[in-house]
Amino acid sequence: MLKYILKRILAGLLTMLVLVTVTFCLMHAIPGGPFSPTEERNVPKSVLDAIEKRYGLQDPLPAQYLHYMESLARGDLGISFKQMDVSVNELVARGFPVSARVGLVSVIVSLIIGIPFGIIAAIKRGKWMDWVSMSLATIGIAIPSFVLAVLLLYLFSVTLKWLPTYGLGTWKHYILPVAGLALSPIAYITRLMRSSMLEVMRQDYIRTARAKGVSEFMVVMKHALRNAVIPVVTYLGPLIAALLTGSFVIERLFSIPGIGREYVASIGDRDYSVILGMTIFFGGFVVIMNIVVDILYAVIDPRVKMED
Repeated sequence: MLKYILKRILAGLLTMLVLVTVTFCLMHAIPGGPFSPTEERNVPKSVLDAIEKRYGLQDPLPAQYLHYMESLARGDLGISFKQMDVSVNELVARGFPVSARVGLVSVIVSLIIGIPFGIIAAIKRGKWMDWVSMSLATIGIAIPSFVLAVLLLYLFSVTLKWLPTYGLGTWKHYILPVAGLALSPIAYITRLMRSSMLEVMRQDYIRTARAKGVSEFMVVMKHALRNAVIPVVTYLGPLIAALLTGSFVIERLFSIPGIGREYVASIGDRDYSVILGMTIFFGGFVVIMNIVVDILYAVIDPRVKMED
């Protein structure tokens, strides 16, 4: 087990190294920079040179890369070029808890709704409940989250005036962002759970349990659910990483001061250090969640053997 985990951690570190290198090179390959003159801002060349020299942007690209990797090894994600005297670590520490709260609620809602819907659709295969569940799941996959969020915002905030439009002041502020984030995961979980449950219900041990007189409820909940939920666990790793690290569009739309909004702003500002820092944070979170999911396989299904 320990050897397997160490291999996964090493693979994750190599993945992060490639991610940082590619992102660093792509950012510097694009013309312009964080302090380049624009129509709204005409910076004298002498001032621009002084600023770039201060932040080391005039150094050769390999030197900039090595300097950044040295800082990264110390856990320092750098200083924002646009927000003076604000480090990327501070932006992450300030925005991630906000994004995590919204994301965690979205994950819980997705599981509470998606798993039962998938089970019901499998048990009632071919009946109206199956048809309704699959229709809703197809709609959820087809409609982008930001489109749904705009529709909900217009209906419940602008027209009916039932829910607030921005911020996270009360529990009502969570309803629309969570609905926008959770619809697509609910649809995927429902479809995954249905197909997996249908496959499991055909297995011999399910027929054996029924032949012994076990109730249908216990057949589903005790014997079938444990194996049928494995594909959902696979999807749960990247889902948690994506939702807890913030949805860029949803946070921007509802003015949620999370980490996703900072990421979007940094891309528009060409803020190199913030883009790199956020990318590293997101990538690291995905890697960690995938490792956790791999370990959970053995907990959920003892038949899954981890190779040393």
